[in-house]
Amino acid sequence: MSDQDPVLAPPETPPDTPADVPPNPAWDRVQLARHPKRPHSLDYIQRLFTGFVELHGDRAFADDPAIVGGLAYFDSRPVLVLGQQKGRDTKQNLYRNFGMPKPEGYRKALRLMRLAAKFRRPIVTLLDTKGAYPGIDAEERGQAEAIAVSLREMSRLPVPVIAVVIGEGGSGGALALGVANRVFMLENAYYSVITPESCAAIIYRDSGQAPRAASALRLTAQDLLRLQLIDGIVPEPEGGAHNDFDAAAESLRLTLRAALAELTPLDSAALIEDRYQKFRRMGSLYLTGDQP
Repeated sequence: MSDQDPVLAPPETPPDTPADVPPNPAWDRVQLARHPKRPHSLDYIQRLFTGFVELHGDRAFADDPAIVGGLAYFDSRPVLVLGQQKGRDTKQNLYRNFGMPKPEGYRKALRLMRLAAKFRRPIVTLLDTKGAYPGIDAEERGQAEAIAVSLREMSRLPVPVIAVVIGEGGSGGALALGVANRVFMLENAYYSVITPESCAAIIYRDSGQAPRAASALRLTAQDLLRLQLIDGIVPEPEGGAHNDFDAAAESLRLTLRAALAELTPLDSAALIEDRYQKFRRMGSLYLTGDQP
């Protein structure tokens, strides 16, 4: 090269390349929670419970396929299991309403939980929904009332209640089945008052800012455990639960077994008080230097 030859600067990296995108663990976990091949409630029920008998209908309007539930055995112990169920393909998702329950789904779940309370059966709920269905027909049939009643009645069930977020835990649609003595999350699940897209549309006026909102919402299992909003994290196989359904189910089995062993000795009054105190402690705020 001669002295007159210009010195060329190295080409700039295009702004949309991964090198210029900061890491976003929260958004990555949201994507894993939504993975189309991730195990759903019925996949876990098949692997963890025996003698499952699905029960249908709310005895008032209809049956909602977005929530499945029934009597089963876990480690030879009779239990009630409930789960929010998504579909695998378009046809299944339309049938399951993309896992978004309507009022009749929550009323069905409450009917079954009352049945479990009557016969002294522990309750296991599996949470996996973007949120309750917001359609006008759901609102006409009392969506908000159905969720509110579920929250109230779950708080005073006289039997052990264990909730597990297995995928998406969106808003009141998930919380309606989440008032439990013990709340767990799978490693790559998320639990939030709102989806990142909806949060971004409200706060930033741009749903495309969902990754930024995901970080701000503190919605990962790791965040919620640090904030003492959940009781534990269920490990997933490397790469996510969708890579090995059996291993993911076995991890969940160990968690449920330990939780039931802890809660079973408690009587009804102690279970209700334990549940009340758990949620009463949430949201505590201490200013610097004020901690007891």
